[in-house]
Amino acid sequence: MSGTPLVADADRPREGGPDRAIVDVAVGVLVQPNGDFLVTSRPEGKVYAGYWEFPGGKLEQGETVEQALRRELVEELGITIAAAQPWKVELVDYPHSLVRLHFCKVFAWTGELEMREGQTSAWQSLPLQVGPVLPGTVPVLGWLAAERDFAGATY
Repeated sequence: MSGTPLVADADRPREGGPDRAIVDVAVGVLVQPNGDFLVTSRPEGKVYAGYWEFPGGKLEQGETVEQALRRELVEELGITIAAAQPWKVELVDYPHSLVRLHFCKVFAWTGELEMREGQTSAWQSLPLQVGPVLPGTVPVLGWLAAERDFAGATY
């Protein structure tokens, strides 16, 4: 993780000021054998509703990243993941929250995808065919492109 956060919507004021707490979030990058990865839309009623992201959610008190990711993916998608491989960490300064995103790759899970929060899902490859893309998702697309020797726009 770099020391400088990715600043989303820099023209907007930051809620809570400069001393706000960091919110830790577990994020799953679910990858199929053919390399396609899952993105989901943020449901109505949430900040950035309609934006596309990788699924996951906030860590609860005492949870590890993997525990939080397991819980969140059952709650949001109705699936149970196998191993979660820690991958990258990115600090994102959104107007509403300062978020530390813990990205994990997931290659195996059980259950059928079930959008339990009214969100939409899409299996994608690069470049993404859905949008708009949540600012915290953009670095992940770049990391995937670098791993896959993909040149060009990622979304």
